[in-house]
Amino acid sequence: MTDETKLAFGHPEERAATTEGADFLDRISLRNHVVEVEIGAFQAERGVTQRLSFDVVVEVYPLEEDAGDDVDRILSYDRVTEAIAHELAAERLNLLETLSERIADRILLEPQAARVFVRIQKLDRGSGELGVEIVRARGDASAAVAEGEKPHPRVVFLSQEAMVSENLGGWIEKMGADAPLIFCVGLPEVAAPQTGHPLTQRRVDLLAIEQNAWMLAARDQRCFVVGTWTELDWAMKNGQTCVWAPSKMVLDAVDGPKGSDAMALAQWLAEEMEACELVFIGADVSSVSTEGGKVPMRSLSVA
Repeated sequence: MTDETKLAFGHPEERAATTEGADFLDRISLRNHVVEVEIGAFQAERGVTQRLSFDVVVEVYPLEEDAGDDVDRILSYDRVTEAIAHELAAERLNLLETLSERIADRILLEPQAARVFVRIQKLDRGSGELGVEIVRARGDASAAVAEGEKPHPRVVFLSQEAMVSENLGGWIEKMGADAPLIFCVGLPEVAAPQTGHPLTQRRVDLLAIEQNAWMLAARDQRCFVVGTWTELDWAMKNGQTCVWAPSKMVLDAVDGPKGSDAMALAQWLAEEMEACELVFIGADVSSVSTEGGKVPMRSLSVA
C-alpha cells in the first residue's frame, strides 16, 4: 500500500499533519459498508453469498458557489452507495479488482469527484480480511464515457431445422443489414448427458447449447461465437454476426434466467440488450411468455 493510499483511509489527524500548508481537496468517506453478495472465481464461491466490506474516500472539487445547506448541490454519500449497489447488481464478478475499478469509474462520473480511493475486503474467506485497495483520478476512468450510441441488435433464435437451412446466408444479409445480428440456438439433436441433479444439469445443458453455437459458426465464416458482454459489445461495434454462447453471461447474471430453456434465454438476452426485435425462426413459440415484454417479437417459418 502506498503512503498516499494509507493516508486516504487513515485518521484525519494523520492527513492533516502531512498536508499542512499544501493544496489539497476536501474528502467525503464511506466506511465499513458491509454487503452480502455472490462473488469469487472459485467453484466454492458460486451459489453462496459472502460479506464484503467497502471503504470509499472521494476527493471533491470545491463548488464554484456556496452550496449553502442544499444536499442537491453536493456529491452526497448516497451517490457512493448507489455506485456500489449498481455495480453489484450489473453482473456477477469473479475479482474484487474488477469490482473496485468499476465502482471507481462510476464515482468519477460525478462532476465534483476528482479522485477516489476504494478498499474492498472479503470478511468470510480465510482467517483474515482479504482485499484490494485502489486509487483512481479523473481521466483514469476506463468506462467514464461510452463510445457512441448503444447498439440495439436484432436477436434471432434458430431452431435445429433453421440452423441447417440453405437460407442461413440470406438471413445474415437481410436481418443484419440494418442492425447488429445475434443468433441464438438451442440444444442439439443429440441428447445431452443426464446428471440427475438440477444445478449440474443446467451447466451441462448450457454447454450443449454452446456446442451447437460452434456448429452454427462452422457453417458460415461471417459468424463468430461470443460468450461475454465485452466480446459481444466489440463484435457488434465491428460489424460481426454473433452466435451467442450463453454459459458465462447467464451464470454471472445477478438476476438472470434460472433455467436452461433456450428460447427463454434468447428472450432474456434480447431484453438485456434492448434489442430492436426478437425473431424466432422455425420454432414453436407457444411457450414463450409475452407478458411485460419490452422487445417486439415475431416468428418466421424456415421455408
